[in-house]
Amino acid sequence: MSVIASKEPAVTNLSRRFFLRDSGKATLSATAVALLVGCESMASTRQVAGNPSQDVDILNVALGLEHEAINAYQIGAESGLLTKEVVPTAVLFQSHHKEHRDALAATIQKLGGVPVDSKAQSEYAADLNAGSLKNQTDVLMLAAQLEKGAANAYLGVIPSFSDSALAQVAARLAADETMHWSLLASALGQPVPQMALSFGA
Repeated sequence: MSVIASKEPAVTNLSRRFFLRDSGKATLSATAVALLVGCESMASTRQVAGNPSQDVDILNVALGLEHEAINAYQIGAESGLLTKEVVPTAVLFQSHHKEHRDALAATIQKLGGVPVDSKAQSEYAADLNAGSLKNQTDVLMLAAQLEKGAANAYLGVIPSFSDSALAQVAARLAADETMHWSLLASALGQPVPQMALSFGA
């Protein structure tokens, strides 16, 4: 069993708890929702409800999770531990996270906020204990843990949104993360969860 299999990376765990806690306090405004779903015309006709600075804070926590995922896949791709057959899938998953990042950052900017910067890759490597990665299984297990954590974070915020459009966006993000986790778990030979409703609890 991998040395990282038994514990979730601390940075992801803390980020997810912060995301869930803060999103429960305040939902995004209608304007933020419209911008996030890419409908600027809808944003211009909606009344601003809520606090734009809270919108930015919530979106920046989500953006931080996407930065972490992007860097984790970069670390994995550059580790030399992945086979040439696996690298393209890791790069594909990373590209999904880059699209998430870009949508979140653009929304934050349109709300007048400043998107949180990505940390140096060396910081993510330390936070994720990348030095303990010894083989492809270790890398895939780390990726699976991050994907499952992100899926649960996005699912966890859905009930707090009064706007169905934002709930849909969060569900779509969670679906991407769940797809990634499912394929990684399959590649690792992990069994299909035996219980229904195994995500978002």
